[in-house]
Amino acid sequence: MTPDLAMLRDLVESTPEIRRWPGSGAPESWARAAEARVGRLPASYRWWLTETRASRVGHVDVASLADPGHVAEADDALTAGWRLTGDRLCFANEPDGAETFSIALDRTGGNGEHPVVRVDGSDGSEEVVAETFAGFVSVQVALLRGLGDGPNPTIAELWRSTPGVLRPDGLTVHGPHRFSEANAAHDVPRLAPHWVLVGEDGEGAGLFMRRHGRDRTSVHRLDLAAFAGSHPGEGGSRIEADGELVTTDLLVWLGLLGGGPAA
Repeated sequence: MTPDLAMLRDLVESTPEIRRWPGSGAPESWARAAEARVGRLPASYRWWLTETRASRVGHVDVASLADPGHVAEADDALTAGWRLTGDRLCFANEPDGAETFSIALDRTGGNGEHPVVRVDGSDGSEEVVAETFAGFVSVQVALLRGLGDGPNPTIAELWRSTPGVLRPDGLTVHGPHRFSEANAAHDVPRLAPHWVLVGEDGEGAGLFMRRHGRDRTSVHRLDLAAFAGSHPGEGGSRIEADGELVTTDLLVWLGLLGGGPAA
């Protein structure tokens, strides 16, 4: 999936745990100089480096770009010699060094992004934690928000690539930075405790999925004003009875995986 950079910007600007310094990102010339040393950067990481001055997500330090004329003096810069080892570019690390995060340069998706792997500092074992750099940031924010991998497997898969989706027609799938806020605003935990509001269609209706149970792939659309009229605990029944089943595969329906976008 191609990361939605508008949603990535919204995540960065609305997440206090992402440390940002005043000012804009690194000059384009710095990005080109870095790519001359480490190879072409994934688009979402390049955006992060040139559009923001962010250097930490929660307790994870993220490498930045340094003035090409002083690269040798910047051990925390992306171009520091120790960061590129074979086809692994280490761009983030825990302060104690117990875990590091690397871009797997040998695995490229059709969108020019690369998966992110977590490397265990004790034995060097790897685990894929995100499909893109934007997904890495999204997953970190989800963990900071107490959302784990995501409210259900489908949304967890989405967040590993992009921090939500905003389509030109106004349809939105919430990222981890907006998820709890949106569900609280519509009283979903009280009215439909086994469901979650994963997005909105841009025309006043919500997109609902189950948090629990066997069917956690179906997406139901229901007018949010109608949902608000539910009694506590009965919102799920109203979603099923009065809502519209729009898809059993959200990512395909959005046009993010195979198939085509929703009509």
